[in-house]
Amino acid sequence: MYYGNIKFNDIANGEGVRTSLFVSGCTHHCKNCFNPETWDFCYGKIFDQSIIDEILQSLNHEYINGLTLLGGEPMEKANQMSLLPLVKQVKKQYPNKTVWCYTGYLFDKDLKKEGKVFTEWTDELLKYIDVIVDGEFVEDLKDITLRFKGSANQRIIDVQKSLKTGNIVLSPYNEKRK
Repeated sequence: MYYGNIKFNDIANGEGVRTSLFVSGCTHHCKNCFNPETWDFCYGKIFDQSIIDEILQSLNHEYINGLTLLGGEPMEKANQMSLLPLVKQVKKQYPNKTVWCYTGYLFDKDLKKEGKVFTEWTDELLKYIDVIVDGEFVEDLKDITLRFKGSANQRIIDVQKSLKTGNIVLSPYNEKRK
């Protein structure tokens, strides 16, 4: 897997101050995507254990709330296997920090067994993700009053509660900014 960028001290992609990993590779190609260079699966630099170590070190501050995965598309089949060791190490080393993931795929359709991007790693990967913002960015539904998402069709999902109940449990962050 490749990655396009890492933002340390990011305040735009999830709750609080975060480290954000922008993975490479995306087949959605949303109109007016904010990061189209990451559509290419070979864009940027190779993702390896040294990058995981750098991310883990960046999380070693009390003011950092957690890690955000976005891109590109973290849940592309080609990216899931590479992200699993990262999220496992994050949760082992920092169990109180949250992992957010932005995906154009639908949590309850594409990421379930027999879904479009379900792999042998999907279920385990989801065990380490706290929040998923799902759904493709849709330019016609763009709304700048939304928190942590770009268009009204996207959902902010509490992954662990959803896995436990078997139903989608939306995060309170779905409400508009006041």
